[in-house]
Amino acid sequence: MIDAHHAASTPVRATLFVKGHVQGVGFRWWTRSRALELGLVGHARNMDDGRVEVLTQGEPSAVDRLEHLLREVPSTTARPGRVDLVVRQEGALREGLTGFVER
Repeated sequence: MIDAHHAASTPVRATLFVKGHVQGVGFRWWTRSRALELGLVGHARNMDDGRVEVLTQGEPSAVDRLEHLLREVPSTTARPGRVDLVVRQEGALREGLTGFVER
């Protein structure tokens, strides 16, 4: 039997696709800083269509918190740029991810 506390802390992976004015404004750097503060691993990278892809993996509450910070209007953390939409996709955990990088 798995206790509820252990089950609740099982890491999760989510890819957050962020649409808006998010390229060339320090958005990936800001996202990386918040992710590292939350103990998450993954990356933030510019996509050809103008979105930023944020792949994040870690504690469910930390992943949810990063998503909240990305969606927050107005931003209380001086988030650069303008976020119009965040789309979340769940995924299988990736082994061997360390750190959080800008790509």
